[in-house]
Amino acid sequence: MRILIIEDNRDIAANLGDFLSDRGHEVDYAYDGVTGLHLAIVQDFDAMILDLTLPGMDGLEVCRKLRTEARKETPVLMLTARDELSHKLEGFDSGADDYLVKPFELAEVDARLEVLKRRGQRIRPRELKVGQLEFNLETLTVTREGKKIELNPIGLKLLERLMTASPAVVTRQELERHVWGEELPDSDSLRVHIHTLRSVIDKPFDSPMIQTRHGIGYCLLDTDEVPAET
Repeated sequence: MRILIIEDNRDIAANLGDFLSDRGHEVDYAYDGVTGLHLAIVQDFDAMILDLTLPGMDGLEVCRKLRTEARKETPVLMLTARDELSHKLEGFDSGADDYLVKPFELAEVDARLEVLKRRGQRIRPRELKVGQLEFNLETLTVTREGKKIELNPIGLKLLERLMTASPAVVTRQELERHVWGEELPDSDSLRVHIHTLRSVIDKPFDSPMIQTRHGIGYCLLDTDEVPAET
């Protein structure tokens, strides 16, 4: 399982990360809310551990933005030292899936994450939509403005990642990892496949949706959000 820990207490984050890594999980870290939200949007995680009190942006706001603005359904286990019912209700209202009060047992964290992962797999969205571009994840059917678009398996993977993250930028490294895993291709492969994707997603239509962020990666925008000079 790939897990993102957003926790400003580095000792707690390290203890959690070491425990989960020993159980075979892959762990990434963020120590403030803004960085954590960015990672949660542009990368794919099976579950998140989110502290309530964070510098820059608190856990409630991170969770709200993740759900309402980024439209991501990554399961969230919220951690806090506050045990009042009102605080728990705030956490659930922001979009958290589960709640643990500090101090907690590490084994319980692992067990709850496993439950959240299975729950997240069941609620995986069946369709992605950005503007008039639609992608049915069950039938692997892609349409734009009602016109069917044919894509090869790599094109489908790239499009799914870009649509899931939209409107955020996805780095080249994240796209390569999403498509090819740890066995990365030569340096030109991603560029070639993005070009192929653009030829069917953008070229036949009036407005391009796939945007290049030079030196960083790519993003996919609703045509109403694309700058006029693009």
